[in-house]
Amino acid sequence: MSYPSTIQAIAISKTGGPEVIEKREIPFPKVAPDHLVVKVQYFGINFIDTYYREGIYPASGFPFVIGKEASGVVVALPTDESVLNDPDYKKCGYKQGSRVALDYLGSHAEYVSAPWKTVYVIPESVSSLTAVSALVQGLTAISFMEEAYNVQKGDIILIHTVAGGLGLLMTQLAKSRGAIVIGTTSTPEKASLAKANGADHVILYKNEDTVARVLELTNGEGVHAIFDGVGKDTFESDLIMIKRKGTIVSVGNASGPVPPFPPIRLQKKNVKLLRPTMNNYTYTSAEVLYYGNALFSLLADGTLKTRIFKEYPFTTEGVREAQIDLTSGKTTGKLVVKVSD
Repeated sequence: MSYPSTIQAIAISKTGGPEVIEKREIPFPKVAPDHLVVKVQYFGINFIDTYYREGIYPASGFPFVIGKEASGVVVALPTDESVLNDPDYKKCGYKQGSRVALDYLGSHAEYVSAPWKTVYVIPESVSSLTAVSALVQGLTAISFMEEAYNVQKGDIILIHTVAGGLGLLMTQLAKSRGAIVIGTTSTPEKASLAKANGADHVILYKNEDTVARVLELTNGEGVHAIFDGVGKDTFESDLIMIKRKGTIVSVGNASGPVPPFPPIRLQKKNVKLLRPTMNNYTYTSAEVLYYGNALFSLLADGTLKTRIFKEYPFTTEGVREAQIDLTSGKTTGKLVVKVSD
């Protein structure tokens, strides 16, 4: 098919605050032989977008198209015969017109050319909006709670920022596995939301001593695992609240990266510390199939339920507002941008 010569995308020309975000015209993306071309309907806003915008994660060059999550419709299939004949490719069932969600850097644009291994076919039972609201955070929740720390029945789990998009999905998933969930959040309204999604105990960290409360709830032993998306501000407390032989999973850097520290500090309780990334759990085509099927099955049967905080317009101002809202701590659930019908 013929493509437009240019498209609209959300990009940055330098690192900095939200003011560096702009909607701009860029050339149509280069289409590699192993790529699918997707016309984007929605894209999701995630903390990783702010990490690239701030320069915590390095951009490959400027202008740099941000974003790592979108849903839309396939408009072109790969042309590489080895891909078309790949057994795992065939299992995915890609067709022109297929509704898909994709996890690929540079997805905040009208069209995206992405490797097929980063594209997930959306089943009929799941809407495109639900898929984009769950893809990155849902795959993160499932892979982290299976491989970073395999949550089991009876485990006591601490989830920081429990009322955010990832926190709510992690809570639902941990409860479905039979765990006891302790969460931290900032307001009574967020605490109520977390409890409605299954959290057993929610600590208002602005008003309560989080460490004291966690130790009280665990009879002084601490929790089996901590999933921490805050980073710098909570890490020292994590080392106190973790149980002997427990696991701390550093999920994100909302307050900034954890500063360097001597690993011998983990020796006191034989603590395991991980800083994984979801893409290293969904690296091979077999892993992509496994976790994609797991996510959409859990969405279809109601084990995982997404919550849309707000739908923003596909404008400079709209995306700036979305990132400001995300980093302000006032959001609950997922932030999405509508690109096309």
